[in-house]
Amino acid sequence: MALTGVIRPGHVQLRVLDLGAALTHYRDVLGLIETGRDAQGRIYLKAWDEHDHHSVVLREADEAGMDFMGFRVDSPATLEKLAGDLKASGLATDMQWIAAGEHLRTGKRFRFTVPTGHAIELFAEKEKVGNGMPYENPEVYPDDLKGMAPSRFDHCLLYGDDLDGTMKLFTEVLGFELAESVVAGPERMHIAAFLTCSTKPHDIAFIRHPEKNKFHHASFLLDNWGEVLKAADIITKKRVSLDIGPTRHGITRGETIYFFDPSGNRNEVFSGGYIYYPDKPPLVWTDDELGRAIFYHDRKLNENFLSVVT
Repeated sequence: MALTGVIRPGHVQLRVLDLGAALTHYRDVLGLIETGRDAQGRIYLKAWDEHDHHSVVLREADEAGMDFMGFRVDSPATLEKLAGDLKASGLATDMQWIAAGEHLRTGKRFRFTVPTGHAIELFAEKEKVGNGMPYENPEVYPDDLKGMAPSRFDHCLLYGDDLDGTMKLFTEVLGFELAESVVAGPERMHIAAFLTCSTKPHDIAFIRHPEKNKFHHASFLLDNWGEVLKAADIITKKRVSLDIGPTRHGITRGETIYFFDPSGNRNEVFSGGYIYYPDKPPLVWTDDELGRAIFYHDRKLNENFLSVVT
């Protein structure tokens, strides 16, 4: 499948309360690789199999949460076109161009706010720094990986009020597909949407929530269920705050564990999930089966998992 337009998640910028403690968590426990620091004091990191300069940026602040999530598009021409489409859509607000270099080794970005209140941005250019192996005759993974060692930043789950408007923006303007959803009541109102721009079950997901601009988690990909179990061992060895798991989702079919960074931002590492193609019919869950949809094994809702956001 030829990926065009928006092709994948590119980065997430997170607010943390203590930059040193956050760096220890994301570098030594999660296993990301530090790639730079800027004049604002932000720290840049990447997962080992990402070739772009960074996918996670940490910014010290008084309140935890997400500043914005960025998506890579296939070309500068596409970036210009989608910026125009967003301006014409009437669905995006607070639109602005961010100058090249504001993020280290990154071209200009177009930032906008979606109806759920989250800041999203698009970019076409970021310096390639590689994955620690040559492009000719490489090994299967580099030496000296740390911690859980995910291969990539995969997606975010975000909470906000105007789910319908955000779904419309992502599907009709940015070209995403609705891979899975949760509906409630006789009117079958959408209460969750899992949106993809690739062959994954989701590249971003949203939950309907009374407040705008809430962050549920950032997720990172592991190779297999055994690596998820190893992540659980690391969580205990390092005395990390565990949220829930290891377990499995009905939605996306992913094998998962959730935990918190020292600032209270939730992380996920997961493996598995199905392959999505545009001709695959969307999967729908009803709210009376929500327990099985979220936690397939015990089939019970967990109030803290649903309600704790930053």
